[in-house]
Amino acid sequence: MRENILLTGRPGVGKTTVIRRVVEQLEGWKVHGFYSQEMREGRRRVGFQVVTLDGQRGRLAEVGFTSPYRVSRYGVDVESFERVALPTLAAPQADLIVVDEIGKMECFSRAFREAVQRALEGPAPVLGTIGRGGPPFMKSIRQREDVRLIEVTRANRMELPTRLAQMLIELRGEKT
Repeated sequence: MRENILLTGRPGVGKTTVIRRVVEQLEGWKVHGFYSQEMREGRRRVGFQVVTLDGQRGRLAEVGFTSPYRVSRYGVDVESFERVALPTLAAPQADLIVVDEIGKMECFSRAFREAVQRALEGPAPVLGTIGRGGPPFMKSIRQREDVRLIEVTRANRMELPTRLAQMLIELRGEKT
């Protein structure tokens, strides 16, 4: 059975950085997907944007954005998120799909939840991040037999990218 790898851990511990460093090590791979990035005004976080691995950007959530979908002080822009992120998850020729992240904000999108299910069951492994809590969908993903959960900590975040890249290469059947 093919394995999907999802990273979990405290906010700000470096999950996205680990994923970006793994992708850098997979030279020659067709990697599709997205990551989330903070939007800042000076030292203050004002929102999040979704950034595809080919450089497209869209708003995920922002302070002051009017939306029926809210997480804390952020209004979630489901339409912008879907327009940018969803096409990256439907990449039939990909060697790896990156989903950073499967979180409360992203899970407001039914289309995203369906795309994540398809990606996890598809031919390419998924490397992603997932929150610790969240709606029942997130719990169901964490409990899948084809998902390996790995916690990112301050102690392991520097060595994880190389270890994960080696795991993915071995899953693909290549020698390290």
